[in-house]
Amino acid sequence: MGELSTNHFLFLSAALFVIGMMGMLTRRNMLVIFMCIELMVTAVSISFVAFANETQTLKGQVFVLFVLAVAAAEAAVGLAIIVALSRRGKTVDVDSMHELRD
Repeated sequence: MGELSTNHFLFLSAALFVIGMMGMLTRRNMLVIFMCIELMVTAVSISFVAFANETQTLKGQVFVLFVLAVAAAEAAVGLAIIVALSRRGKTVDVDSMHELRD
């Protein structure tokens, strides 16, 4: 069996990013949209690690650590906002949140 190359990881990263993007564009549930955004962030992290492995440096892995820290903060703040909006509007549907503008 052959060795995994950078192209394999980049294909995986692109596939995950496209799945996340399509989920974000087609879904109306705020929680699903939030999970799709996290999936896209993970896809970008995989590509950083793949390029760092290709160049034999640690810069990609270090950058991924910063991305993970920002993603953790984003998850905490994003989930808090979603919970607050769902308590106020009694739903997590994006289309029904237009009432918040008034």
